[in-house]
Amino acid sequence: MKIFVINPNTSESMTEHIQEELDRIKRPDTELTVVCAEYGPETIESAYDEALAVPPTLDLVKRANQGNYDAIILACFSDPGLEAAKEISNIPVIGIGESSFHMAAMLGGKFSIMTTQKERIFAKKEHVYRKGLEHFLASVRSLNLSVAETDADPEKTKARVLEEAKRAAEEDGAEVIILGCAGMAGYAPEIESELHMKVLDPTAVALKLAEAMVDLRLGNKKGSAS
Repeated sequence: MKIFVINPNTSESMTEHIQEELDRIKRPDTELTVVCAEYGPETIESAYDEALAVPPTLDLVKRANQGNYDAIILACFSDPGLEAAKEISNIPVIGIGESSFHMAAMLGGKFSIMTTQKERIFAKKEHVYRKGLEHFLASVRSLNLSVAETDADPEKTKARVLEEAKRAAEEDGAEVIILGCAGMAGYAPEIESELHMKVLDPTAVALKLAEAMVDLRLGNKKGSAS
């Protein structure tokens, strides 16, 4: 199968990071094309950045539909333009945020999201509420790091996740931790081994869900990509 992975920002280093981590876990028969937006924000740190990222993301969704691809992944935890992308696509479009919320709800009574900056806490809560999963949300906790920092400094990021995840478990009742940024792709196994609770890498979750949806032939019945 062929899966088209879109990094909605313009960061080539983050795109390479996502490619490396997904290549480690993809099935042997899965072919990945990982691309970033051709214009727009270098990282997505705000609602304004999300809005700027939507047009180039939808351009890439159209490109994937014109190619011989079986599914599309939006590799940004904010899922910019996800509903519009589904509307115009003839193949499944999986947002890493949406998919990780549902997976976390299946794995524990409550989940906590590790987001980048405190200014993004409300947006992440709102994202969960829109999906009707607010009763599964224990908390959203800030790492006080930029998106670029989560990608460029893995050790610092993992240390901050461990600190906040422990607090989420002890103070908020979290049973599952979601790494709320594609810049943290690949960090979950090490954090999970130290934390001793389930930690989800949303990019990995989305890939495995995409592979399953293709196998089950769960394509979109609507779509008008052109």
